[in-house]
Amino acid sequence: MSDDAPKSAYELAMARLRKKDEEEGVVERPLTDEQKAAIAEARRVCEARLAEREILHRSDLAKARDPEAFEKLEQEYRRDRERYTYDRDRKIEEIRKGH
Repeated sequence: MSDDAPKSAYELAMARLRKKDEEEGVVERPLTDEQKAAIAEARRVCEARLAEREILHRSDLAKARDPEAFEKLEQEYRRDRERYTYDRDRKIEEIRKGH
């Protein structure tokens, strides 16, 4: 793509972010193959945990008899999903930083 060609809003935003990172001294390092594999594994583990939790949740919902029990199960399910995704994101960030 030549410099004279029109740029999309996305391309303009990315260029601004790269410039801001340069000014702040942020260095972008490409991920190693080992890091990519570790990130993929973290995502697979999270997806498996989420799938397992969903199966258990559906089973529990089938047994729920009153609205209060149903609401409690829904809250627990949402909390668990948030915790799993938070753990995944934290682990991925640690991998990216090289820890």
